[in-house]
Amino acid sequence: MSSKVDQQQATPSSSLDTIKLVIAVLLLLGGIVGFYFFETWQGEPVSVFFRVLGLLAVVGIAGFIALQTAKGVQLLGFLKDSRNEVRKMVWPTRAETLQTTLMVMVIVTILSIFLWLVDMLLGWGIKTLLGS
Repeated sequence: MSSKVDQQQATPSSSLDTIKLVIAVLLLLGGIVGFYFFETWQGEPVSVFFRVLGLLAVVGIAGFIALQTAKGVQLLGFLKDSRNEVRKMVWPTRAETLQTTLMVMVIVTILSIFLWLVDMLLGWGIKTLLGS
């Protein structure tokens, strides 16, 4: 695993990768500009649904182009590894979650009552000292 990562980090990003990333960014910017530019077309309002569909299509194409670079391949590998790690996690049962939540609520209640009493005691002490 680490040798694969070392090999990927050792290869410098080529100018073709840079060009692909620039194209992807320009596509994204063009999609955003197009979303607002086509708010009306020939004096008629254009449905937001079609503008969002167009924007999503441009984002998909830009993402596809960006994933063809070395950094995109690294990102995909990271996402796959992350997904595998999440699957290995042991999640608490419903009963454990309810018990933990109840304990937190009880402790917060007890602590808030304690701090309220300390505040009242300090307020009484200050009033006594000032003689008011």
